[in-house]
Order: sequence, then structure tokens, then C-alpha cells
Amino acid sequence: MFDNLSNRLTSSLDHIRGRAKLTEENVKDVLREVRMALLEADVALPVVKDFIAAVKERAIGTEVSKSLSPGQVFLKIVKQELENVMGQANDDLNLRVASPAVILLAGLQGAGKTTSAAKLAKYLKEREKKSVSVVSADVYRPAAIKQLETLAGEVGVDFIQSDLSQKPIDIVNGAIDYAKKAHKDVLIVDTAGRLSVDDAMMAEIKELHAAVNPIETLFVVDSMTGQDAANTAKAFGDVLPLTGVILTKTDGDARGGAALSVRHITGKPIKFLGVGEKVDALEPFHPDRLASRILGMGDMLSLIEQAEQKIDKDKAEKLAGKLKKGKGFDLEDFKEQLQQMKNMGGMSSMLDKLPGMGQLGNIQDKVNDKMFVQMEALINSMTPAERRNPDVINGSRKKRISAGAGLQIQDLNRLLKQHKQMQKMMKKFSSKGGMQKMMRGLGGMMPGGGMPGGGGFPRM
Repeated sequence: MFDNLSNRLTSSLDHIRGRAKLTEENVKDVLREVRMALLEADVALPVVKDFIAAVKERAIGTEVSKSLSPGQVFLKIVKQELENVMGQANDDLNLRVASPAVILLAGLQGAGKTTSAAKLAKYLKEREKKSVSVVSADVYRPAAIKQLETLAGEVGVDFIQSDLSQKPIDIVNGAIDYAKKAHKDVLIVDTAGRLSVDDAMMAEIKELHAAVNPIETLFVVDSMTGQDAANTAKAFGDVLPLTGVILTKTDGDARGGAALSVRHITGKPIKFLGVGEKVDALEPFHPDRLASRILGMGDMLSLIEQAEQKIDKDKAEKLAGKLKKGKGFDLEDFKEQLQQMKNMGGMSSMLDKLPGMGQLGNIQDKVNDKMFVQMEALINSMTPAERRNPDVINGSRKKRISAGAGLQIQDLNRLLKQHKQMQKMMKKFSSKGGMQKMMRGLGGMMPGGGMPGGGGFPRM
């Protein structure tokens, strides 16, 4: 996420990190590079100007000159100003109203409104323990109604039927009545989008909003459109009383211009980030955590929260008990760990949140989820006895296992080497100080620890 911006910023800031003294001249040089990095990331010009001015004012003032480590203080200032641009804290949804709390989603066609409706429903159901209904008021695209129905079934929330012969206002009013009778906490309304902002679209959604008076009106926008995302959000905000923004497709956005521009231009907070195609790929937006990730400092809080939500605690406790009894970490256990990583959004999602990843270059190209699919295929190609005791896998068995998985013997050798390293890591994890050792032991899953490409893993 935002890799280009992160790489450019961290590279620029490295020049000043260890400085014993900051002068107006060396601050000016670094800020010129930061300015270029932000413009190349498609951050809106007014945002860039205000950001640079704020950092410069603080950097050449007494705040830095009195510090024992000016370079580190400068980094801290940049991080704080990034947070200020994006909003200083997470803005929760306001659901403190009589049920149902109506959430209206607006935006252009193709921005991801329907998918976001399902993701938000799943988030509210699982994280906020709310009973949720969803309804589509998009009477122009039958496929949108069907898509929402399918996604609602997938996430296990109530779908309220609608059809093309109805008016959007009638659909939503009927859905509100249904949600009241069914004692639903939240009703999420997916609305029609257009290919561009037009008067007819704005008039229709303004009328719909006035009729249903939602507690939350969220603008859904594709982050990959850069500062255009912020400008489109402003156009909607001029017509609708928006309460926040859902920024979609951030996992594929290497620039980050939208994330850094939306709040400043619209005055509305980003409330959620869409971080993938799966229905659980929605994260609450924390400006401080994203600023840390952009500056290569990682986001361990989000990683820990993700682990708490996604890791199967019963299986984890069972494995911990097995290790404490001195039983080995076999390939069935290894396969289970790979599946747990997939549940956490895959390796690329985890790496994005670990500190220091930017210093390892293109590590995410070397350690990717395709590699884990291959590992699983190899393990599935083994007999139960081979999984329990990999030491029995000789040359002829290797040929059979590799052929069964459609892979090469060298792929299997790499897997067996990785398993050995994971075995050692798990032994450390089951002893005192396990978490620290486990994080360092993740090096066994990285280049230089059995993967091609060299490199190392940053010390925690």
C-alpha cells in the first residue's frame, strides 16, 4: 500500500535522520524532495503547500534547535503533520440513534459501493455485534441488486428485496419499515452510481437523502484515482451532508494521493479503507497508523488486532500445548500456520505492517501468497506419515511428491528447509520471551532464510 510514496519519503528523510544540527538550508533541501514525492504521489497541490509550510515552520523553530537529536525530531514532525493532513484520530460510525441506524453509501459507478456495503455489513456484524440488513436502491443496474444479494448471503446478513419497477425512495422507506419490525440495529443502503458526476444523479441522491435522513452518509471512492478522488468527494459533499469517506482499492494504490488529499479538500474524515477484494478486507482508518506505515515504521497495532480477530484461538492453544509437551512441529502444523497467515490477509498484508520492510527493497515480490499456495500443494501431495515425519522423505518420495503437486524437486527442498527453520522458531516460541524470538524467527520465512533473493530481516 502506497509503496512508491513510502519509498520516496523514507529515502528523502534518510538524508536528515542522523543530523546533529538542522539548518534552514538542509531542511529546505529535504523538504524540496518531500514536496516532489508528494506531488508524484498525486497529492493535491493545496495539501502539499500547506503540509510543507507546516513542517518547515516547526522544523526551523525552537522545537528542533533545543533537541539533542534534531534529525529524529524532524521525522516526528513529518509524521505528526501527515496525521494532521489525514485527520488526527479514527472517526467511528455514529450509530447512537433509534434502530435502525441508516447508513447511505454514495459514489460513482465502479468505485466499489456494493462490495463496500457487504464489507461494512460484515464488519458491523462481527466487530460491533450489530444485527444488519442491506438493501439496493440501484434501479438502473439489475446486476447490482443481484450482486448485493449474493454478497449478503456470503457475509450472513439480511438482504431486503428490491426491483427495477420501484422508485429508490420507496425502496428505502420500505426497507426502513422492515428493519424496524425485524428489530435490526443497522440498515445499509447501496445507491446508484454514474460514470461521472451529473445533475440528474445529484438531484436523485439529494432527494433520497432528504427523504430517509440517514445517520451516516459515506462517500465511497476509488483511491487509485488519486487527487481526482478528493475532487469527486468534494462535488458530492457540496450536495450531500457527507459524514465520512470509504477509500477503496488501497491495496493496489502505490501512490497514496487520495488518502492524503481527501480530508484536507472535503473536510470529511476517511472512516474505512478497502484493502482487498475479499469481504473481510475492510479496515477502520487510523491516520497515525497509516502515517507510520508510509514512513516505514510499520503498524504493529493493526497487525496485533488482525491476529486477535483472525487467528483460530483453539487451534493456536492446541499447537502451544503440543509444543509444551515436547512434541515436534510437523508439516500438518506448518500447513495450519500457512492457512492462518492467509486468514490474516496474506503475507503481503502482514509485511506491509511490519517495521523496516521498506529497507528490504522488493521483498513483497519475493515473498508472496503464490508461494504459500505452492507450499500447501506440496504438503497435500504427501502421505499422512510423511507429513508427521518429514525425515522419511527420500529421493524417490521427493520425485513423487513434486510431480503430484506439479512442481519441481527444488521447490520441495525449499519447503523442507523452511519447515526446519519454522520448527526451531516454534521451539523458541514455546520458551520464555517467545514473542520477541518468534518475530525474529520470521526471518525463516524471508529472503535469506530459505527463500531466493538474499537480504535479511530487520531486528525487532
